[in-house]
Amino acid sequence: MLEQSYYDKADEIISTYGPNPASLIPIMQDIQAEYRYLPAELLNYVAGKIGVTKAKAYSVATFYENFSFEAKGKYVIKVCDGTACHVKKSMPVLEALYKKLGLSPEKHTTDDMMFTVETVSCLGACGLAPTMMVNEEVHPRMTPEAAEALIDELRGGETE
Repeated sequence: MLEQSYYDKADEIISTYGPNPASLIPIMQDIQAEYRYLPAELLNYVAGKIGVTKAKAYSVATFYENFSFEAKGKYVIKVCDGTACHVKKSMPVLEALYKKLGLSPEKHTTDDMMFTVETVSCLGACGLAPTMMVNEEVHPRMTPEAAEALIDELRGGETE
């Protein structure tokens, strides 16, 4: 069960766009921007408030890869594994992040909710390969060592 503040925030977002079915996507985007994921309970709530079925809301949320039902860390790290990045060795960068953070292809988010690591097909920065993003900031020409140093920096200088 979500705290009341989640529903209050959803009501505030709904009032911004108006309670109509055409507002579903921007409402979901704002909720995800607020919480770094789309809580399923909140999606059900929004659907009822704007007059769409839960099935319709879920079909939209699952169609777009950008929406996530899983809570994400404070820092969402996207490692590019597109052709250019893969050839320029993005996988050792990913493996270094997994090792440093205790994550794996099955476990994407640290227990302290500080970091989420994902792979993406392309970040659109092929000339800067291998590339990764932390939230909205692009980090070009990454190496495993540079990725580990960035984690230390984001932790505030604390190393393991």
